[in-house]
Amino acid sequence: MTKKVTVLMGGWSAERDVSLVSGTDCANALERAGYDVTRVDIARDIGSIVKALDPRPDVVFNALHGRWGEDGTIQGLLDIMAIPYTHSGRVASTLAMSKPLSIQLFRDAGLPTANHVTMPIENLRAGVDPLPRPYVVKPAHEGSSVGVYIVEEGSNGPDFGNWKYGLAMVEDYIPGQELTVGVMGGKAMGVTELRPLSGFYSYEAKYTDGKTEHLCPAPISDSLAQSCMDIAERAHIALGCRGVSRSDFRYDATTERLVILETNTQPGMAPLSLVPEQARHIGMSFEELVTWMVENAECDS
Repeated sequence: MTKKVTVLMGGWSAERDVSLVSGTDCANALERAGYDVTRVDIARDIGSIVKALDPRPDVVFNALHGRWGEDGTIQGLLDIMAIPYTHSGRVASTLAMSKPLSIQLFRDAGLPTANHVTMPIENLRAGVDPLPRPYVVKPAHEGSSVGVYIVEEGSNGPDFGNWKYGLAMVEDYIPGQELTVGVMGGKAMGVTELRPLSGFYSYEAKYTDGKTEHLCPAPISDSLAQSCMDIAERAHIALGCRGVSRSDFRYDATTERLVILETNTQPGMAPLSLVPEQARHIGMSFEELVTWMVENAECDS
């Protein structure tokens, strides 16, 4: 019997547009792989979500990104309904979306992280530097570089008057290379270096074609690559992730300092996304990747 898969996409987070692209690509690939696929652009209404899951699918492919789709919220609803879903469960998703909590778990696991403080945005609006410059300001509970700023030496800093992300996390700026590692079923897939053509690896640089060069595999030493992959696997375990995750790093070659920035429990699955790119490098097609994700879908117990 053909397995019925409902792909959840869109939603109302800051990453809605990227989710629509990811969800459409995944749904198309699942149809090519032989699944009976239903596409759902979810609304902020529990009743409509429950209705969209009736008749009950065998699996939900969660292609949502950002808050509510990636932070344990939709996972909790699917756990209540006992419908297996792709990616991590509600607890791991909640922990990973909270940058302060995930960093603490990484530290408890002995993983290298940057120094940071968490504070209300009003503290930054007052113009007092919480850390020596340069430092990075990011929302404490958002993903995908949404709302990230770098405050540099000699600058007035960004205007936080329109900040809408709640608590801010401020951390040391680590110069050097941007590296990322996909983890599938607990096993690292490889290391990619990301080279933005200008500025830093912002939301725009991630999702605009031609803004960032992807080097897969990363042109780094075998020992550094192995360190990145080991740390990514340990981060995956520390958070309790399952399915596919992706961990992001900074490496300063001058000081040989490597730090993990965060783990994404629902990496993008769009044409410019990194996990499908790493899968291709290890000989796995996009159809094989999404098939694996569906066949390994679970609920939290």
